[in-house]
Amino acid sequence: METLQYFLPQVWFVVLALFLFLYVMLDGFDLGVGILSLTSDDDERRGILMTSLSNIWDANETWLVLMAGGLFGAFPLAYGTILNALYIPIFVMIFGFIFRAVAFEFRELANRKFFWNFAFGAGSFIAALGQGFALGTVLKGITVDKTGHFIGTSWDWLSWQSVIVALTLIQAYVLIGSTYLIWKTTGELQATHYRTAKIAAWTTLIGAILITITTPIFYEAARFHLFHKPLVYVFAVIPCLGALLIWQLLKSIGKQEERAPFLWTILLFLLTFLGLGLIVFPYIIPTQITIYQAAADPSSLVIMIIFIGFLIPIMLFYNLYQYIVFRGKVTENHYGG
Repeated sequence: METLQYFLPQVWFVVLALFLFLYVMLDGFDLGVGILSLTSDDDERRGILMTSLSNIWDANETWLVLMAGGLFGAFPLAYGTILNALYIPIFVMIFGFIFRAVAFEFRELANRKFFWNFAFGAGSFIAALGQGFALGTVLKGITVDKTGHFIGTSWDWLSWQSVIVALTLIQAYVLIGSTYLIWKTTGELQATHYRTAKIAAWTTLIGAILITITTPIFYEAARFHLFHKPLVYVFAVIPCLGALLIWQLLKSIGKQEERAPFLWTILLFLLTFLGLGLIVFPYIIPTQITIYQAAADPSSLVIMIIFIGFLIPIMLFYNLYQYIVFRGKVTENHYGG
């Protein structure tokens, strides 16, 4: 039993990290495309951008629902504490999701599509902003008592650190959204997003450097992980790999390759998640409550693992099937007005 109490929380930490990564990667380019639609100079271009997502965006959000449900079942203490601390950012995110979803449905029936196209872009930006503040707050640490319950204020999520994280996350979404549009569009629209991808790559890099520098300076737990063996060697390698991936990304954009920029961006997201996971582990509420303290009963974790074990392959197959079916380019001929 002691082995299960030690092993199962680790398994669920990895499972939740997988759900979060898949959500950020898949819905990330949805949000990025939405944010980019705000810069489009006419409704026809905004319509093309929305059409590129129309058949896949709702399935991408499913991973966020799974992550929230998994967090509730596997780490109920963390679920209650994190939601209590992040009511405002989560409400902002949900508000953005509502705007985006309503825009998708209503613009198809509207004679004048400007408002719904704008609502799609604004909802995407608002949702990304809420996610950025939530991520920044979790990385900074949530104020809890000895039992793990939130004892901070409603505005603890607002700090200069969370602002940097939020802005960087938005730029990262713009980057993956741009590389996705390079893959899915042609002509002048594709050329535009080669430029936005290059700009977003540099702004995301600047934000990542700021976060990398400030995190060990201001957070003792992160500093302990970063500068103690054996993880010090891992964290020495991650920036080098990140620089290599950024170089390959910029190189592929410069050569105007179509698929490579998107693939290099995914690898950058994966490397970032690996680094964040190593910094946070074994805490589920940084830097107060570990996964072992917050974990549910081992029997519950086992039952959930069995259920999730069947569900994950089904969802992965469904996502993959969607992308295979709708893998073609989106052009003016596909635009519905």
